[in-house]
Amino acid sequence: MSFLKGKVAIITGGGRPTPLEDGSAGSIGYGIAIAYAKEGANLVITGRNMQKLLDAKEELERLYGIKVLAVQADVNAGADNEAVVNHVIEETVKEFGRIDVLINNAQASASGVPLATHTTDQFNLAMFSGLYSAFYYMKACYPYLKETKGSVINFASGAGLFGNKGQCSYAAAKEGIRGLSRVAANEWGPDGINVNVVCPLAWTAQLEQFEKAYPEAFKANVHMPPMGRYGHSEYDIGRVCVQLASPDFKFMSGETVTLEGGMGLRP
Repeated sequence: MSFLKGKVAIITGGGRPTPLEDGSAGSIGYGIAIAYAKEGANLVITGRNMQKLLDAKEELERLYGIKVLAVQADVNAGADNEAVVNHVIEETVKEFGRIDVLINNAQASASGVPLATHTTDQFNLAMFSGLYSAFYYMKACYPYLKETKGSVINFASGAGLFGNKGQCSYAAAKEGIRGLSRVAANEWGPDGINVNVVCPLAWTAQLEQFEKAYPEAFKANVHMPPMGRYGHSEYDIGRVCVQLASPDFKFMSGETVTLEGGMGLRP
């Protein structure tokens, strides 16, 4: 299949982490990158760890014959974030000449810390890496997405939908992203830009670490979906993100797509 052949997608947080025990992608960002690569899209992947980005670039180009641009970028409280993001966009346009899809996947947080003991630095970590990052990338990509009638796919979370204990800053960032996305859907719809939000539940290395570091918070917040399995980063989350950006199949702009185990498309 080649739904996205010739398209260019930016995926924040798209580096290659340590794979899970079954060999599948260890993060949602990399699962999406694989799904897009299989559809022929060229990719721009960003993240803080350059080695993970280079590992992703090597594997994706070798296995799927696409072109990948790896750009180190870290939106945080102490950075000139507009300059950081503008650099990514400039490099993207220089390399590919267009932007068709923006996927705001990157997010860091201090999960497991109660609201009463949450520090300002911990709150800023979540807000800058998630909400502010989405804001800056959406602004910078807008002119190019308007030209290509492109798509924005943002990531929220059940933490915000359900008020998970120990995830105040993460939930706040994710709910902010949902609100930002709704406004963008209304403002950018007339420009032909499709904006949607995905709330996923997939088993990842980060979730695995959360279980080990904060077992009580994990037990209180992360529940096995009714179908008896967690979502798969590529087959469930990645494939739905392909759908959201495919020219012949788009959800109504502004919808929230909630994905748990058993939902999505399998090849």
